[in-house]
Amino acid sequence: MLKRFLPAVTALMLAMMLVLAGCAKNSSEQATRLTGSGATFPQPLYTQWFAKYYNLTGVRIDYGGGGSGAGIAAIAQGIVNFAGSDALLTPTQLAAVEAAYGKIVTIPMTADAIPVVYNVQGVSSGLKLSGEVLANIYLGTITKWNDPTITALNPDLNLPDASITTIHRSDSSGTTNIFTNYLAKISPAWVSTIGGAGFGTTINWPTVANGSGIGAAGNAGVASALRQNPNSIGYVGLAYAIENNLPCIDLQNATGNFITPSVASTTVAANGFELPDDMRIMITNSAEATAYPIVGFTWLLVYENQTNQAKGQAIVDFLWWAIHDGQADAPGLHFAQLSSAAVAKAETLVKSIKYHGQSIYGS
Repeated sequence: MLKRFLPAVTALMLAMMLVLAGCAKNSSEQATRLTGSGATFPQPLYTQWFAKYYNLTGVRIDYGGGGSGAGIAAIAQGIVNFAGSDALLTPTQLAAVEAAYGKIVTIPMTADAIPVVYNVQGVSSGLKLSGEVLANIYLGTITKWNDPTITALNPDLNLPDASITTIHRSDSSGTTNIFTNYLAKISPAWVSTIGGAGFGTTINWPTVANGSGIGAAGNAGVASALRQNPNSIGYVGLAYAIENNLPCIDLQNATGNFITPSVASTTVAANGFELPDDMRIMITNSAEATAYPIVGFTWLLVYENQTNQAKGQAIVDFLWWAIHDGQADAPGLHFAQLSSAAVAKAETLVKSIKYHGQSIYGS
């Protein structure tokens, strides 16, 4: 009798095993797929990281870009596992997100320069500006390339009698936040005109009001608009400037030196600051003699209290890899590696991420 039923029992057991295996596979795939959105500033680096990390671990990370404002909005709505941002959450934003989801951890990934780039007829290199002149260009009080304040800084250049077109980010942008944070530190006139702190992810640009300002979405959009508009000036991430062969202005720093944006001048910029434990710090206008003045960290914003253990583990593992092994990829893509001091602060922040009150790191 038993022999008669063995084939049926065996088939049933095999079918159950296949179903369970399929469920386990689907569960594993869901657990190891992370979603994020936000800053386009570090996207070239993130794209390489996510592809490399998938090949190493099988963890798939989908990142939507869209700008820092989009990332902040997404994490505030609880629809992503993490957000990329070059802008710190304002106290109001932070309070609202933390009221809904608990503490947000702000973990630095890399630092980058924001070159001021230009397309000036007859001038292919060597253009110099001070921070005050740059602020006045974006205020619309300096409107010609041969303005005396510009020619005084560039006596060897034949600057055209041409109107200046300013290009800015039209989307909510962490790159804009860093750029305008620098202008706010340099120019009281900028702060009084813009209002508030004088910086943010979105700005009411004075040059739009007078018809000389153009908005473009994303770093790539600004680079494209610059190429299409003669006698224009804009700002992008260093990688975008280099990859698009955009000439960069040598910008006067806090010590009076004119500095070309580069990985080296970005790396040294953070040395002029004491880093806080929460790493919520802007590092524009460094006091270091060889620092490029418009430099900022870019961060991943992560919920400290994870609600899915597997996804929480995947996030922690990726973050630990990114602030250690992943740093080797940064210079080749024109980003600065985190300093040892910044890595130490980041390690503590990663270890603070929890599931049910217990640190996920090392679990």
